[in-house]
Amino acid sequence: MELGIGIGWRPEIAAEVESLSGIDWVEAVAENLCADHLPDSLVRLRERGVTVVPHGVALGLGGADRPDPDRLAGLAARAELLGAPLVTEHIAFVRAGGPLAASPRLEAGHLLPVPRTWDALDVLCENVRIAQDSLPVPLALENIAALISWPDEELTEGQFLAELVERTGVRLLIDVANLHTNHVNLGQDPAKALDELPVEAIAYVHVAGGVEKNGVWHDTHAHPVSEPVLEVLAELRSRVDPPGMLLERDDAFPPGAELAGELDAIRATLRKAAPSAGRGPTPASDDTAGAGRRTAAAPVPAGSRDRTAVAQTALLSALVAGTPAPEGFDHRRLRVQSRALAAKRADVVAKVAPELPEILGDGYRAAFLAYAGSRPMSGGYRRDALDFAEHVLIAGGPDDPAARRRLTYWWQDRSGARPPRRTTRLVRAARAVLVGK
Repeated sequence: MELGIGIGWRPEIAAEVESLSGIDWVEAVAENLCADHLPDSLVRLRERGVTVVPHGVALGLGGADRPDPDRLAGLAARAELLGAPLVTEHIAFVRAGGPLAASPRLEAGHLLPVPRTWDALDVLCENVRIAQDSLPVPLALENIAALISWPDEELTEGQFLAELVERTGVRLLIDVANLHTNHVNLGQDPAKALDELPVEAIAYVHVAGGVEKNGVWHDTHAHPVSEPVLEVLAELRSRVDPPGMLLERDDAFPPGAELAGELDAIRATLRKAAPSAGRGPTPASDDTAGAGRRTAAAPVPAGSRDRTAVAQTALLSALVAGTPAPEGFDHRRLRVQSRALAAKRADVVAKVAPELPEILGDGYRAAFLAYAGSRPMSGGYRRDALDFAEHVLIAGGPDDPAARRRLTYWWQDRSGARPPRRTTRLVRAARAVLVGK
């Protein structure tokens, strides 16, 4: 299916996305959409004939556990609500622990790389098949950016993706910014990865911005697309004409004119990198090299899930709970990844519960990072926000009495068995005003 040129739809730039010209489709984060109701902006876009693709971030198909049926049902419901031609997710794990590892359940709050081993590949392929059977439309999976690499990997990224496609028929969502990230951080050659992976299986391509700090590339989605990322895009375009291209932006949103400029740069790169007549690159196709076709399912070898669970739990525990680093990992990079996970939690909690940075002011971020260093996330971000507020209150904070009262009321309103009645909310709001809101 030809998607064309698109942009990631986010509520913060909904108006700008609607006003952009030449937009054929948009991608929306699946977990940010209700399963039975669409935002007005997406309704208007669909009425104009703009395709909307749900992009999942929480399945964790690369994890040791089988996919959660409720999460799969939610993704399927959003695909049907949107009339989407496909859904997408990531080749990553986002949680670990539990019965397979005989340890407490841990949440990463972000995408973490799967070890490129045969064990992990076996587990991933079975999880992908389970997801495919649960979804009403085809599935495409995205390569992720990484700050760390696993020791003793048995496959390159391209080989891993090629095997995944061969075994499952799943399509690929190739993020060229992530290929650049892994080049800077892990020394992996984007051209080699593109040579090894089945480019004919590509459903569409992501392009996004990032920033380099102290020799580490951070895939922020909050900076303009850089020239090196466009160079990787040109490498890809020299090999294949992808059915879809999408600009991602998740934070620090610029004016619509800047988004339009980035889209123009992507279009110009595609035109310039297109092979000349006669060179004949292999066109992307749904009927090429098994893309989209299922192969016979092979059972996961005994012990693969258990070994994967133990390895992923040890890594995640070191990142979020301060346990010793597993053998073979770069300790400096683990510290960078650990800080990045804590910062991600702080940013998302601030969006989920904007009252917390308002109440705590300039002290919010330092307080949250101190909390995150000793308190792994075990639930979603809303639970994390409540746990953080409780942690601050138990520790005797905030120092300002008015802020402490406001934080207490906020926590009480959201942690009870049922929401407070309207009268209670009005009384607490009045108290907040009286104590100097």
